[in-house]
Amino acid sequence: QLQLVESGGGLVQPGGSLRLSCAYSAITNYAIGWFRQAPGKEREGVSCISGNGGRTLYGDSVKGRFTISRDNAKNAVYLQMNSLMPEDTAVYYCAVSTYYTCGLDQRRYNYWGQGTQVTVSS
Repeated sequence: QLQLVESGGGLVQPGGSLRLSCAYSAITNYAIGWFRQAPGKEREGVSCISGNGGRTLYGDSVKGRFTISRDNAKNAVYLQMNSLMPEDTAVYYCAVSTYYTCGLDQRRYNYWGQGTQVTVSS
């Protein structure tokens, strides 16, 4: 069973940056996504990257601020988050899709990590 572990979360001031990492336990050529869930809200898609890394997608709220990348040699995916805002506060999850292509529909994903907390506050 594929396992995923997120890291890199923490407390950051508005306007700051964080880089999240997602390490997965086995080689995969499937798309990988980042999702987040804020208190009292539904989980939403943040970004995804295709299996070969050639295609990326971003949610409207993070476009231009977040960048996703993957290193298949290291079994890792990263989410660089810049210009963070308080509304970015959430638990961030990475997940592996059942498709090679990218999409932010959670139903496309069958393996999930435990999440890492990101808090943006002054």
